[in-house]
Amino acid sequence: MTHTILHIDASARHTGSVSRDLSARIVANHPDARVITRDVADTPLPHVTEDWVAANFTPADSRTPAQQAVLGQSDALVAELKQADTIVIGLPVYNFSIPAALKAWIDLVARVGLTFKYTEQGPVGLLSGKRVIVALASGGTGAGSEIDHATPYLEFILGFMGITDVTVVAADRLGADAEAGMAKALDQIAELRNAA
Repeated sequence: MTHTILHIDASARHTGSVSRDLSARIVANHPDARVITRDVADTPLPHVTEDWVAANFTPADSRTPAQQAVLGQSDALVAELKQADTIVIGLPVYNFSIPAALKAWIDLVARVGLTFKYTEQGPVGLLSGKRVIVALASGGTGAGSEIDHATPYLEFILGFMGITDVTVVAADRLGADAEAGMAKALDQIAELRNAA
């Protein structure tokens, strides 16, 4: 069975983008995989609107054609996520958190009944059995530090949807020592390749 990778990039930059470079290297570790590419920075996603919320909370069999159309992009993104065995996310840290473009993707895929459900015991994620590799790049924020609000949030929301196997490849604090930060991340990618 073919391994499917969903490759998401969120950096506003192409030239000199470390997160794009790292995420591409991670995907290249799997030359036989089927790759679905989703660039949320180059092709911005719509933000959640009142019409979207109304459509989302209308039972699927009761939605009007207009409501189905409003949810069309979200449905396609959820389908990509469900198809993926591995999700590779290029994550630049902007102002201590994730880019707005990536947040828009999260808002469109975190959907009750599709990627999580509510039970008497609390919410349960519906996307178990998947793996995420995050290629993080930051100028001054240390991955996992008290000022890193990007990786804890991303790990939480992925876990909320049932994805708990999350590996962070971090080229962090590049503004302080770019060479050391890149070397650390490239070592992590080599370890992932050797473990594959």
